[in-house]
Amino acid sequence: MVNAYCVKCKKKGQEMKDPAINKTAKGGFMAKGACPDCGTTMCAMMSKDNAEKAIEEGAKKAF
Repeated sequence: MVNAYCVKCKKKGQEMKDPAINKTAKGGFMAKGACPDCGTTMCAMMSKDNAEKAIEEGAKKAF
């Protein structure tokens, strides 16, 4: 669904657990979820197209 970098595990391309798509103050989109390995909060900036695609795939819309 949504892939991001985990700062604690130092692993690239981790798939977020329970991602939520948020809208930033400047109008961009951000996915926020948990790392499946360590549980640390992960964030990933994304375009509108990628955000809509993630919502269609099952991510929670939080805006």
